[in-house]
Amino acid sequence: MTNAKPIKTALVSVFHKDGLDEILAFLNKNGVKFLSTGGTQKFIEELGYECELVEDLTGYPSILGGRVKTLHPKVFGGILNRRDNNSDREQIAQYEIPEIDLVIVDLYPFTQTVESGASQAEIIEKIDIGGISLIRAAAKNFNDVAIVASKAQYAPLLEMLKENQGAVTTLEQRYWLAKEAFAVSSGYDSTIFNYFDSKSRPSALRVSIDGAKVMRYGENPHQKGFFFGDFDKMFAQLHGKEISYNNLLDIDAAVSLIGEFDDLTFAVLKHNNACGLASRETVAKAWRDALAGDPVSAFGGVLVTNAEIDDEAAEEINNIFFEVIIAPSYTEKALEILKQKKNRIILVQKSRLDTKMQFRSCLNGALVQERDVRVEDKSDLQQATTKSLSESQIDDLLFANKIVKNSKSNAIVLAKGKQLMASGVGQTSRVDALKQAIAKAKSFGFDLNGAVMASDAFFPFADCVEIAHEAGIDAVIQPGGSIRDAETTEYCNANNIAMGITGIRHFKH
Repeated sequence: MTNAKPIKTALVSVFHKDGLDEILAFLNKNGVKFLSTGGTQKFIEELGYECELVEDLTGYPSILGGRVKTLHPKVFGGILNRRDNNSDREQIAQYEIPEIDLVIVDLYPFTQTVESGASQAEIIEKIDIGGISLIRAAAKNFNDVAIVASKAQYAPLLEMLKENQGAVTTLEQRYWLAKEAFAVSSGYDSTIFNYFDSKSRPSALRVSIDGAKVMRYGENPHQKGFFFGDFDKMFAQLHGKEISYNNLLDIDAAVSLIGEFDDLTFAVLKHNNACGLASRETVAKAWRDALAGDPVSAFGGVLVTNAEIDDEAAEEINNIFFEVIIAPSYTEKALEILKQKKNRIILVQKSRLDTKMQFRSCLNGALVQERDVRVEDKSDLQQATTKSLSESQIDDLLFANKIVKNSKSNAIVLAKGKQLMASGVGQTSRVDALKQAIAKAKSFGFDLNGAVMASDAFFPFADCVEIAHEAGIDAVIQPGGSIRDAETTEYCNANNIAMGITGIRHFKH
């Protein structure tokens, strides 16, 4: 074993004790001495193992309400001394400092305390001082000391020890444990900084996300790709191949979109944009009308609904090729049907998307913004025209507005009867987006008479409402704000078109 080091003394002081007993049993069997504090020392002794109290080693009790327990030269000298440094060896002998070869420590639950709604005083007390110092010290001296910085490393440590057939660690193992320890400490410090920084405008960007997953590749096969996050917390994968980088982008877009709807809704997405969507009284009907929006683009798409997939819907869905399907649940028969294609990714969405911020690399830095969680309702609609909006038009306009909000700019959405008829997305002009939507709707046989139009941003000229009117559209929703709003309104008034203005723009670049 490369630069193997025996463990003779272990300092163990942890908040989470689940899974620790097996490690302690292995270490005790191999003659390791234990050094600990308070509750952990009692835990070790209750298992039947001898354990020296840190305060007996240092000659100082735990003071200041437990704020100071391990901060002492006899503890940190035992961790930081370099075994191959003569001067270090002379000093630890002079001051009777024991060598500590393994440190098992974790940190106070700061994040959980913040999330619990605790008072600031309680939160501040969960800023770990001794633990974070022990972690950094042991990780710094990885050449001689093994560090376990969280319960996530309990199992790997035990596996290492069993593999080495004794209380021994290799240099490669200690290096890996040190790397994991610095991940813990840096993440912990980032969380604390963000808590303090949240009281004002952000002064620095500190992002810490665990759960690194190597993707098969990135957006294209020649690019490396990684995902950092807890996918399993939000989804359960019931079937299918490994999820790719592009799958994740589409899944994110799908759950963002479906989260806008309270009515039973089914959506089909392709390249992060909805190509079909409908709200109906049953999943099967919603699926049929969503698919009708663009049965061509649905090929290889991502399907998402906010209702259980039943047998009837599954039978129909099974007739097309798609990459991913997402639902809150499936009937037993529906799953049996959908699993007939081995590579289909079948997901159960366990929770809603609840991230507050969005991050994007930009130039040599990063752009950060709040997620666009604004959803307009009837009270946000300002009547802009002499013709009033009917209740059914308002329903369709708000429906279309949710879709256009989740579509790449410049975007136009055409809808009728809570069904997406067509959209124009990602165009360099709003006129092009509208023309694309109209041509697409007509190509699939939709009658646009009585349909509504939603725009993600204002109309710079009256040309869009003129084109829409010629196609049969008689109601419009847009944010307004153009210096030429009056021209658009005048055209609508002259041609019996109803228009509502929200005052809220939904650009999506």
